Amino acid sequence: MPLLEWLSFCVELTTKGKVKRILFDYFILLCLFVGFLYLFICSLSVMGSAFQLLGGKDAGQSLSNTELFDNPVAGLVLGILATVLLQSSSTTTSIVITMAAADLLTVDQAIYMVMGANIGTSVTNTIVALGQIKNRDQFELAFAGATIHDMFNFFTVVILLPLEAATHYLRALTGKIVDSWNLKTDKSQKKDLLKKLTKPLTGSIVRIDKKPIEKIAQGKIQASEARLLKYYCATETTMAYGDDCPLEPTVNTTLLNTTATTTATTTSVTSVQTTVITTINDTMNITCEKDVKIPCDYLFHGTSLSESVVGAILLVCSLVVMCISLIFMVKILTRLLHGRVAESVKKFVNYEFPGKAKYFTGYIAILVGAGLTILVQSSSVFTSAITPLVGMGIINLERMYPLTLGSNIGTTVTGILAGLASSNIEKAMQVAMAHLFFNLSGILIWFVLPPMRKPPIAAARFLGRTTKKYRWFALFYIAICFFLIPLAIFGISLAGWEALVGIGIPILLLIGVVFGLNILQRKVPDRLPEKLRNWEFLPLPLRSLEPIDRVFTAIVKVIPCCKEPEPDDDDFKDREADVISNGVVDAENKMPEKVEMTAVSVDGPAV
Repeated sequence: MPLLEWLSFCVELTTKGKVKRILFDYFILLCLFVGFLYLFICSLSVMGSAFQLLGGKDAGQSLSNTELFDNPVAGLVLGILATVLLQSSSTTTSIVITMAAADLLTVDQAIYMVMGANIGTSVTNTIVALGQIKNRDQFELAFAGATIHDMFNFFTVVILLPLEAATHYLRALTGKIVDSWNLKTDKSQKKDLLKKLTKPLTGSIVRIDKKPIEKIAQGKIQASEARLLKYYCATETTMAYGDDCPLEPTVNTTLLNTTATTTATTTSVTSVQTTVITTINDTMNITCEKDVKIPCDYLFHGTSLSESVVGAILLVCSLVVMCISLIFMVKILTRLLHGRVAESVKKFVNYEFPGKAKYFTGYIAILVGAGLTILVQSSSVFTSAITPLVGMGIINLERMYPLTLGSNIGTTVTGILAGLASSNIEKAMQVAMAHLFFNLSGILIWFVLPPMRKPPIAAARFLGRTTKKYRWFALFYIAICFFLIPLAIFGISLAGWEALVGIGIPILLLIGVVFGLNILQRKVPDRLPEKLRNWEFLPLPLRSLEPIDRVFTAIVKVIPCCKEPEPDDDDFKDREADVISNGVVDAENKMPEKVEMTAVSVDGPAV
C-alpha cells in the first residue's frame, strides 16, 4: 500500500531529519505550492476577463445572428468561437440559456451552440500545457493530457451532431424529463464558490459586467454602446430630504415621514414601494430613503484606456503570472515528490481496483472529477490544475481521461443553476439538461466499453509525440482547431448549407481515406499495393512537418531567449547524484539498474 511504503520511508530518517522534512520539505513547500496554485487560478480568471474585454462584444454580436443558428454546423462553430473569445463555457452556456428562455433561440439551436461551447472550453488547459514547453518529455505528456479533453469533445460531436440533427433525440429526451418536473424559478440557486476565494485579488485588478454581452446577444443594445468594465459595484441606502425625494413615484424610493405646515387638499399617489404626497403650496417637508450607487474600486476603474488596450495588458500580465506560477508549482512538486514518495503518490493516484472491480475504477475517477469541478464551478480551472501533474508523470493518461469526463459532467451544473434562476424555467432547464445528456451520451459511446476508450487516448498521445518533436506544433494546433477551422466553416455556412455540404463532404471523405489507409499500413501492409505501403510517393510537404520545422528552427535560432540551453557539467552532476540517490543507478559501478518506466506509452497511430 502507498501509505505503508511512505511510513516505512519516514522510519529510516533520524528524529532531526523527520522534523526538518515535516517543517521544511513538506509544510513550507506545501504552503508555497498552495500560494502559487492560488496565483495560477487567479491568473486564469484574469485571463478570462482579458479575453472578454478583447472579444466579448464580438462574441455577443455573433450570438445575435440567430438566423444562422438553423444550420447545425453554424451553431456549433459559433459556440466554439464564442467560448474561445470568452474563455468560459459557463458564460457561453449561461448566455445561450438566457436567450432560449427569452425565446430568441429555439431549443434545437441552443443545443448546437452548447455542443460548440463544450469544445471551446478545452482550449484553456491546452494553453496551460505550453508552460512546460522547455522540457520536451514533460511537454509531450502535458500536451497529451490537455488534448485528451479536445479529442473526447471532437469525437463526441462528430457522432452526436448529425444524430441530433437527424433525430432530435436530445430535445425529445430532455423535453419529457423537464415536463415531468414541477419546476419553480429560484434566483438564489446561482452561486459561485470559487470566486469567493479569488475575488479579493482578481476584483482588485479588474471587474467585468457580463450583462452587456447578454444584451448584445439579445439585440437590446449595440456593441458600440456596451461597457464591459464595471463602474458601479454596489448600492447604499441613505436618507434624503425635501427636493432630493422624487415627486414621481419610483421603485427605489420609500417615503418615511411627511409634515405639512398648512392645511391643504392632498392627493395620494401609490406605487409598489412608494407613496408620495403633494400639496397646493411648497412648504411640505419630506423625508425618504434613497438608493445611491457606489463606484467600484479596482486598478483599471475609470481608466482613460480603451477596453481593448486594458484587455491586451491583462492578457499579457496574466499569461506571465500563469507561466511563472506553473513553473514554480512544477519545481515544488518535483521537490516534494521524488524517490519513494513519488512512486507512492503515483501508485495511489493511478491505483486500479483488483480483479473484476478494476472496470469500476474509471467511474470513481469520473465522480471525483465531477465533484471537484462542481466545487470550483469551472472545468477549465480543474483540468488546467491537473495538466501539469500529467506532464510530471504523476497522473497517467488512462487516469486523466475519466477525470476529464467527470469535469465535463461537473461543468453542466453551472448551466443547471442558471436555468433554475431563469424566468422561463422549463425551456432554460431543457437546454441545460441537453448539455448534461450530451456529455453522458459521449461517455456512453467513448468510455463504457473499454475498447472505445482507445481512440481518444491514442489521438492525444499522437499529438503529444508530435509536439515533442515539433514544439511549435502546439501553437499551430490551437490556431487551426480553435480559430481557423471554425472561422472557415462559419464563412462557408454563410453561403448556405449546399456550399457547406459540397465542400465539407469531399474533405471528410479525404480524411477518412487517409486515416483508413494509415491503419491498413500499420495492421496489414502486405495486402496493400507496394506503392501504398508508405507515404513516400507523396511530396515531402504533404507527408511531413520537416519543411515547416526548418523555417521555425531558423527563426528560433535568431531569438536568444528561445534557444535551447546546453546542459553544463554541474547540471549533469546534479542529475546524476539525484538518479543515484533514488536508486536508479548503482553508486559504485555507475551501471544502470532495471528501471520501471512511469511515463505514458506513446504508442498510437502515426499519420
